[in-house]
Amino acid sequence: MGSSAKNMTDIVELWRSADPRLWDEALARYWDFVQPRNLELERRMESLDIARVQRLDARGWYVFLLNEYFRWKYTAPNRYASTTKHLRRYEETGTLAVLAKIKDRLFAFDPDDIGAGLSIACEIRGLGPAGASGLLALMLPVTFGTADQFVVKALRSIPDLPEASALAKMNPEQLTPSGARILITILRRKAAENNHAFRMSSWTPRMVDKVLWTYGR
Repeated sequence: MGSSAKNMTDIVELWRSADPRLWDEALARYWDFVQPRNLELERRMESLDIARVQRLDARGWYVFLLNEYFRWKYTAPNRYASTTKHLRRYEETGTLAVLAKIKDRLFAFDPDDIGAGLSIACEIRGLGPAGASGLLALMLPVTFGTADQFVVKALRSIPDLPEASALAKMNPEQLTPSGARILITILRRKAAENNHAFRMSSWTPRMVDKVLWTYGR
């Protein structure tokens, strides 16, 4: 980590804090951990025009996933290559229409149903539970957050979580759908707790996952 890590509030202290300033500072530090070469893409995905994505045709949706989402999620060149190898099969086999139907379902399911969202997103070739949750977090940040290895590692540092035993059993680098559901449930709960404590409604599961991402690295 960079020097910014030295000034980070302890994760347990932050998690228990009802001080919105501490949480705002932790959220702002997210950008300190983004690699410079990824900043432009990160900013673009941060302000993703969901209406534009919904209007994309079959090829446009495929290109968005290939050139934007997968590049955002899989920043390591080898991971991008291995995951997009599966995604490219849609174009190679002339089945972009199948991929387009998945997009339609992502805009139609009940966003309160974590399992349904993950199940649909996981149908996209190249996406496992972590990648699926990341896509949902960008498309539906009010109800979804990214469930990945860094969130697991950060949450394991918080001893009094009801899900502590489940977190201890997770393989951070090989999340299961049930593990991802647990993580997203925690993210939703903390966002709701922050909104209640801070007397606001702006905190989302996506914002909480961004904070945890910096602690789990």
